[in-house]
Amino acid sequence: MKLVDKLEKILYKVKNPVRYIGNEWNMVKKDWAEDKIKVALAFPDLYEIGMSHLGLKLLYHLLNEEEDIICERTYAPWIDMEELMREEGIPLFSLENKKAISEFDIFGFTLQYEMSYTNIINMLDLAGLPLYSKDRDEKYPLVIGGGSIVFNPEPIAAFFDIFFIGEAEDGVVELVRKYRELKDKALKKEEILFELSQIPGVYVPSLYDVSYDENGRIKAIKPELPGVKEKIQRQVVSNLDQAYYPTKMIMPYMNVVHDRAVIEIARGCTRGCRFCAAGISYRPVRERSKETIIRLADEILRNTGYDEISLTSLSTMDYSDVADLVKTMARRYEKDKVSISLPSLRVDRFSVNLAREVQRVRKTGLTFAPEAGTQRLRDVINKGVQEEDLYDAVQAAFEEGWSTIKLYFMIGLPTETMDDIAGIVDLAKRVLQIGEEVRKNTSRQMKKIQVNVSVSTFVPKAFTPFQWVAMDSKEVIKEKQKYLKEHLTDRGLSFSWNNPDLSLLEGVFSRGDRRLAPVIESAWRKGARFDGWGELFAIDKWEAAFRENQLDMSSYLRARELDELLPWDHIDVGVNKKFLRKEYKAAHAGELTRDCRQVGCTGCAICFDLDVKMELYRGDVNVN
Repeated sequence: MKLVDKLEKILYKVKNPVRYIGNEWNMVKKDWAEDKIKVALAFPDLYEIGMSHLGLKLLYHLLNEEEDIICERTYAPWIDMEELMREEGIPLFSLENKKAISEFDIFGFTLQYEMSYTNIINMLDLAGLPLYSKDRDEKYPLVIGGGSIVFNPEPIAAFFDIFFIGEAEDGVVELVRKYRELKDKALKKEEILFELSQIPGVYVPSLYDVSYDENGRIKAIKPELPGVKEKIQRQVVSNLDQAYYPTKMIMPYMNVVHDRAVIEIARGCTRGCRFCAAGISYRPVRERSKETIIRLADEILRNTGYDEISLTSLSTMDYSDVADLVKTMARRYEKDKVSISLPSLRVDRFSVNLAREVQRVRKTGLTFAPEAGTQRLRDVINKGVQEEDLYDAVQAAFEEGWSTIKLYFMIGLPTETMDDIAGIVDLAKRVLQIGEEVRKNTSRQMKKIQVNVSVSTFVPKAFTPFQWVAMDSKEVIKEKQKYLKEHLTDRGLSFSWNNPDLSLLEGVFSRGDRRLAPVIESAWRKGARFDGWGELFAIDKWEAAFRENQLDMSSYLRARELDELLPWDHIDVGVNKKFLRKEYKAAHAGELTRDCRQVGCTGCAICFDLDVKMELYRGDVNVN
């Protein structure tokens, strides 16, 4: 029986069959031909999560622009679908041609979150592939990883043949074609991997030897063969305005997390928040021109029928001439009832005024991220937000008619004390008070004021100034959460928080090493799946997996020495370690580092090491 026929027999039994049927508007389905290079792009989470991810959309359409490449999609099946697939002998398949993943040349994963690791190996297993790279020869698809968490890929290195480090737009087509060329020469896998390792940005874990000392710390990371590069340099798109961007995006049949037109108006951020991995790993700032953004918006709306456009970047409000851009777009699309959304707002009145301008069509909530409860701690993390900025911003928001404000904080930040935790309570209550005062004094109808306080646990990340710090213990995290639960009880305040066990496990993997691969496999064999989903996460499975492999979670959560060799030190993101050490020391001194867009070079060296310049547009004029 054909795979497609087997699927028809079971889909009515699952909760959301639309996740697995494909055939969406703007889907690219090519004739399955032997002379084509076949790539399966995988997102290790549910369809509705993966369909919201811009990077996967970009690669999918970019590869399908090439006549000699077939690119199709697959996502992690939910528990009900996995059970039926295993019962009926249905392998992991692509949505377009309903082909088994084993029939593809390349199986490429987009990696965004450490807690998807068990989903990755579950998908490998469902595809009928051996879990470990060493057990797959040249007859199996090449397993590739890319995305935001490959800057420390070591915990999952054993499962992957190669990683692509950095932005793939300029290199992915070359990589795919080179692999097919080498495969057609009937080379052994080891030979293929060596040749691929010569491509800029390509990291082949099996070509590097990692040794440990008696305390389990990294002693050395060395290439195993002559000709293998010592460091793998991150690849960067040098001109975002001219870079490829899809305008015929796939339209899902079901609600997805971000169901709107998305335009990346800029890439990179140099504000320098010291906890933020993306702020380091996506430098330097590169912007698209207003003319290009509007052209892309016109094409996307024409090809999709969306009624909302999201202008995305790490810091959308820092786009040059952002006011002119959003006001122009708001006026342009207002008659068609197309709204503009700004996913990230600065904590200032300017942001609120701009949000008012663009939300004339459809008003949504506002989120501000003070991150910390006191000015002292905001200076430690280099947030660059004064408390009066926040109060001024929320005052403006309430005066403009918003009644619900979300405040986002972190606990567990370096140097944090209980005074800083109490500061979260004080700040939230002051915001609520401002809202109630505005509501009391306004003449118009206004809903009851609601302040939603969301608190996550800080997780130290590789390639940040805080990559050396210890993470709070479970007991300390719970103590801080308990304090907040007991004190954020006023009517009009709500409080949400993270599962401490989940945060700690993320902390293990974010700075982990290769010894963690057997732990991930053990947890998966015990049934760990969708660990980022609260209803499925089971810490007992992970604790048992660590015991089985004689590893201690706490050893990965400890503080590192500033001169210690780190598991990711052979990856070069372009920001040098000297700069990160300087920022680490500045944090503990409570010193601020200004944005290089305002004060000139601050010494991160990205522009020099990667030979790429900041690209800013003002009035469609490139000023760098």
